[in-house]
Amino acid sequence: MSGLMANYALIAPEIVLVVGAMVLLMLGVFRPESDRETEIIGWLAMGVLGLAAWLVLAQSSDRQTLFEGGFVVDGFGRFMKGLTLAGSAGALLLSFDYMRETRSQKFEYPVLVLLATAGMMMMISANDLIALYLGLELQNLALYVVAAIRRDDVRSSEAGLKYFVLGALSSGMLLYGASLIYGFTGSTAFAAIAAAAKATTAATDIGLIVGLVFLLVGIAFKISAVPFHMWTPDVYEGAPTPVATFFAVAPKTAAMALLMRVTLGAFAGVGPQWQQVMSVLAIASMGLGAFAAIGQTNIKRLLAYSAIGNVGYALIGLAAGSPQGAQGVVIYMAIYVAMTLGAFACVLAMRRPSGMVEEIDELAGLAQTNLGLATVFGIVMFSLAGIPPLAGFFAKFYVFSAAVKEGLWPLAVLGVLASVVGAYYYVRIVKVMFFDEAKEKFLAVPMRAGLIMGLASLFVLLYVVWPAPLVAGADAAARTLF
Repeated sequence: MSGLMANYALIAPEIVLVVGAMVLLMLGVFRPESDRETEIIGWLAMGVLGLAAWLVLAQSSDRQTLFEGGFVVDGFGRFMKGLTLAGSAGALLLSFDYMRETRSQKFEYPVLVLLATAGMMMMISANDLIALYLGLELQNLALYVVAAIRRDDVRSSEAGLKYFVLGALSSGMLLYGASLIYGFTGSTAFAAIAAAAKATTAATDIGLIVGLVFLLVGIAFKISAVPFHMWTPDVYEGAPTPVATFFAVAPKTAAMALLMRVTLGAFAGVGPQWQQVMSVLAIASMGLGAFAAIGQTNIKRLLAYSAIGNVGYALIGLAAGSPQGAQGVVIYMAIYVAMTLGAFACVLAMRRPSGMVEEIDELAGLAQTNLGLATVFGIVMFSLAGIPPLAGFFAKFYVFSAAVKEGLWPLAVLGVLASVVGAYYYVRIVKVMFFDEAKEKFLAVPMRAGLIMGLASLFVLLYVVWPAPLVAGADAAARTLF
């Protein structure tokens, strides 16, 4: 009985999220539906996320497994789960004002966020192909609905449909890869797959390598790596802005953690094979993210291509295949979450009496009418561009230096060149805000968006002063994978 309770303690955060979602669903169904009741359910969902985060932080960093090794709890999972929960909570907090102002409040939204987050945490702790797929689909089924949450909006419905169709395709490819891996290794457990991958003949085992490639394709879709990025700009633009915020932070963090666990854990024995795939994905994602964003006029589409480029930079660290590279990826994802939440909080603050504003040209002269919003948005844009001494510069520095140390200096050089090209469209936004002729004034910044903007800008500005906690935490997390 004590062993059973110990097992439940290891999965307590996931249990809290799922049970909390069920309770809030019943609450929403059986209580009268009103804006006030819907907001109460949103705040209760924030409380559930906070409780789950506390349970994650209370767990030991020592590696422990349950369900016959299918689920692993370790320092890496603890760090990435905390990051995912922070991203989900930030995105959910940003939704309150938006949903109320657009008259689109639905109690199902926070419930779906909780269920999707439970799936993400399952992905992060997956130590078996079956656990991996269960976590992935629990996340996906909730995200399909979340993308199309505004049924009366054609763009939102279109975004949900595109994500569903392409997501189903990627899930099929991932399942095909998993079946090949099972067929050629005789097991779905990562430990058994790792043993098979370390065999002297593994590098020439075509079935295993093809299975790995299909598995990576399925996960690459979730992180929006090129050429599996097709859904990203359309979903970011079409979905409500808080939903796009959620897509940009939490699922990407969880999928990147899953990708690291699969490559550095289960397939460590065939490193040169998947490192080539990671290098190609990194180069393609950085290139497309840098050049495709230049012509964008919609700020959400621009941030979508920015996210694709950022995934490419993070993959450079993974391509290095070293503890330093893994540490770089973890640091990159932490800084990326802060920058992205800050950027989308600024987008949500772009409101006029006529409604939300999403066009870059509409930011003209913002510094003359709302200096605070323009300053925060400028700081976040400079950080995304990788300009020192802001946090975004150090995020890129860690992954580039890891690549150079492993002899992948061409990859680092291409990363620097992509950063230079990408800086153009970030700096253009700053130029529009500070130097163009002022247009109609925006409404006051909502309190919750202002809170996220303030926290994100402080993190981005002050990271250089005290980077030690994040660097040490990321190092400890990354080393548990090796």
